[in-house]
Amino acid sequence: MRPLMFGEVLDGSFQAIRRNAKAMLGAGLLAQSLSAILAAVVTALLATSSGSVGAWAETASSAELTSLGIGMMAGFALLSILSVFISAILQGAMVVPVARSILNRPTGFRRMLSLARPRFGALAGLAALMVAAVLATMALFVAIIVFLFSNVRGAAVLLVFPLMLAFGVAVAWVAVKVVVAPAAVVIEEVGAFAGIRRSWELTRANWWRILGITLVVAVLVGVITQVVLIPVSLLPTFVSGVVSPHGGSGQDATMGVVMGVVTAVIGALVGAVAYAYQTSVMALLYMDLRMRKDGLDIALLRQLETGADPDGVPGRGTQAGRSTPYPGYGTAPGSPGAWPYGR
Repeated sequence: MRPLMFGEVLDGSFQAIRRNAKAMLGAGLLAQSLSAILAAVVTALLATSSGSVGAWAETASSAELTSLGIGMMAGFALLSILSVFISAILQGAMVVPVARSILNRPTGFRRMLSLARPRFGALAGLAALMVAAVLATMALFVAIIVFLFSNVRGAAVLLVFPLMLAFGVAVAWVAVKVVVAPAAVVIEEVGAFAGIRRSWELTRANWWRILGITLVVAVLVGVITQVVLIPVSLLPTFVSGVVSPHGGSGQDATMGVVMGVVTAVIGALVGAVAYAYQTSVMALLYMDLRMRKDGLDIALLRQLETGADPDGVPGRGTQAGRSTPYPGYGTAPGSPGAWPYGR
């Protein structure tokens, strides 16, 4: 019930997942399910129809191949955008069990969804704003590159790398500034634009700290994920070479489909744990920033001692920027509404 140190953020994220395993891992698995299903379907299609697709490609015209490529790209883009929306909504919902775990209040999957459901519309709006911003940034970058190569010509090659570096720095800076926007939308019950403004305010003077924690967590999760997934990726080759070394084409196709599905499922499980942990870290960072800037630790301490709102979300109902979040704090002992200890 105080501002958190770096190690406490990492450990607290593990504790939040352990105490709310159904909610955190269930939401993480749901967020990863779309990409896992897509990977399994693509693997199965490639394994079962590679021969027929190859034969069709040999006789297809360039227009047909172009149409197929455009259709596949459009489908993947649509699924990617849908995955971003689902991920943003679930990331906001997963803030609820993390916030409740600070007061040692367990949260199931249904309770998490019921408490976060009124904010799904605002979270979808926030996801739409972020997707639009990313697409606009990519379009601007491509337009600048095309302009340079069409006007500056040879010297454009010398400008591309600094331009890419500048865009990367700008995107990283903005990403850190809005990293706790989903948490603000859910906990403070604000809209998409207000959530971005709130995240911008909370991260002021904490940019480098948040960037450092985010990078450390990303590297930690990436290393652990690869340690698990690299042996899994080698599993199909091992199984086909040991279990059925002399199988026919039909058996090889069946084995490829089975191992592709198994690999996708294991990848989804690992991705769900990684997603839950990263989301938990972001939620704890939000609560930590609220404690540092709004005195949220005082409000949570009073809520813990009085047992108020046991079924709600800690942090809701407190006003931003107030060091005394509850009326009556700091009044004379014994007066109506005074803080229990007259502090």
